[in-house]
Amino acid sequence: MALKDEIETMRKEIRTDGYGMSIGEWMSLYENNEIDIHPEFQRFYRWDDTQKSNLIESILLGIPIPPVFVSQRKDGVWDVIDGLQRLSTIYQFTGLLKDTDRKLVPPLALKKTKYLQSLENKLWHDPNNEADSLTVEQRLIIKRAKIDVSIVLRESDRIAKYELFQRLNTGGSSLTPQEMRNCILVMVEPSFYEWLRTVASYEAFQNTIALSDKNKQEQYDLELALRFLVFSDLDLGAYDRSLDVGEYLTVRMVQLAEDKNFNRNQMQDRFRVTFEHLLKVAGDDSFRRYDGQSFKGGFLLSPFEVIAFGLGFNYRNIPSIQNTMQKIKDLYRNETYMQWSGSGVRANSRLPNLIPLGREIFKA
Repeated sequence: MALKDEIETMRKEIRTDGYGMSIGEWMSLYENNEIDIHPEFQRFYRWDDTQKSNLIESILLGIPIPPVFVSQRKDGVWDVIDGLQRLSTIYQFTGLLKDTDRKLVPPLALKKTKYLQSLENKLWHDPNNEADSLTVEQRLIIKRAKIDVSIVLRESDRIAKYELFQRLNTGGSSLTPQEMRNCILVMVEPSFYEWLRTVASYEAFQNTIALSDKNKQEQYDLELALRFLVFSDLDLGAYDRSLDVGEYLTVRMVQLAEDKNFNRNQMQDRFRVTFEHLLKVAGDDSFRRYDGQSFKGGFLLSPFEVIAFGLGFNYRNIPSIQNTMQKIKDLYRNETYMQWSGSGVRANSRLPNLIPLGREIFKA
């Protein structure tokens, strides 16, 4: 009975509708501002012009396109949950796509594809360059092609909507976990996303974590900033260890974004004090391993969880610069740290042990 009840409950949480729509109808929705593809997402998705051209090739050849998933907002506008790149490609190729400033993006000039070599440099329609434009017939083939839509209705549970977004965008996606969270955050509360980016760009923070360009490109600095916001003042009794840490971060992020009582200024002050102090103490060695003589290697998450969270918790009364440096060096000989920071320790077991350790060590 338990499984039956769970199935029935969750089926009620996610209500959907669906039908086929022509690309011409998809274009009209966008022109009339009845669909939100969130141009902010473009920085997270990485389709190149070849991938975009392959989509147009598939449409011209009549190859079925996967359905687009949207969520219906209270005002009736559709939020795109899955299908951003497909729709963005169509809108860019047809000259409709706008950026975050509502300015038109330069139209897409196609690349040659496996089956349609003559697509090279083809445009949707340029009156001054008919030779490189699709014909009227070819444009009609595209506009009449169908892409199904699955609609998550507005009465569906909001968390279920974000869960659906993650599931649809995880398989085969180039998005990192934090890029996925960023997209959810843009849908939930864009101002919180912009605030998180501002916090993560703080110079002292960037200098102490000293990430590689690849990690920054994949938004790992935003994930570390989010981890600090969530865990530096976490009520450990409220921490749900049944969730994977990544899942917990996402759930807690949404809660904070929607919490009208969450004091962003106070948290930003906690963040600033912590990393300004660390910059003076150890600079870019703050989260590198100390071997007894010197700091070596790159950024490590476990010392970040002890040092940053511990100082953040005690930010109103933190140790002196000299005392903090000694505590950081001593950390790597601490028995609790060595026991719970190994590579085989699961994060949801590690954190309940390392967070209290940091809070105790970094008391003034």
